[in-house]
Amino acid sequence: MTTGPSPAVVAIGGGHGLSASLRALRTFAGSLTAVVSVADDGGSTGRLREMRERPAPGDLRKSLVALARHDSLLTRAFEHRFGEGDLEGHAFGNLLIAAFEEVCGDLVTALDEAGVLVDAVGRVLPATREPVRLVGTDGEGNEVVGQVAVNSTVGIRSVALDPVDPPAPADAVTAIRTADLVVLGPGSLYTSVLAATAVPAIRAAVAEAAGRLVYVCNLMPQAVETAGYALVDHVDALRRHGLCPAHVLYDPRRLDDSVPVEGAVAAALADDSGTVHDSDRLAAALQALL
Repeated sequence: MTTGPSPAVVAIGGGHGLSASLRALRTFAGSLTAVVSVADDGGSTGRLREMRERPAPGDLRKSLVALARHDSLLTRAFEHRFGEGDLEGHAFGNLLIAAFEEVCGDLVTALDEAGVLVDAVGRVLPATREPVRLVGTDGEGNEVVGQVAVNSTVGIRSVALDPVDPPAPADAVTAIRTADLVVLGPGSLYTSVLAATAVPAIRAAVAEAAGRLVYVCNLMPQAVETAGYALVDHVDALRRHGLCPAHVLYDPRRLDDSVPVEGAVAAALADDSGTVHDSDRLAAALQALL
């Protein structure tokens, strides 16, 4: 995989894992787009969704902060959570995104405006503008509904959305199709990575980008959601959802790689604590794949 000195990159997923990718990718990408899951239903996001059914703002907020050009007061305020009263537990950035969406009448426009406020170095797009629920299915065909429920259920084998075919923003699909590099993860396999690609148009675009697709695996199995998973189990889950990455980036110090995986690339990715990805190490490993 080769490209020029300023590649166009798309990162797909949600939560803190996507933020780790964005912090790494911003160091070398010529243009950078985050395509973010909006299926979360926990915490501040869940409370906002109870007030009015809407796409979840929490992971969108995290991505905007990861792409903010400066550590300004406003950027820090995005992550501020109120400590008491009716707003207790709410993140300011979630409230701002929800307010912008209501004023603009469109989530993509709202995120573009929020990106201007934090001087983002890339663009944050939702996987869909529509409110959706994550639906997980276990090996026996039993369904659980909601991201929190999927995350706490043993033996999930596949995920989809309700409704099953929400529209994807055209700009998100175009960004994936024209990117030099498409990055999935790291992050919760079913409730972040595959939740974002559960939008059919997003999944189709990612599948078409297989030769440019890199999956960044979590450093270690995640309690409940991927308990006991080795590297091969992560890749098998992607394949069950129609996704076949050209490269699978992982840290062999943290994850079982005893079963060979085609396209696997071992690299030291964890920080000194061994629990989170180091931005500089991840950036070097990803850039080496171009």
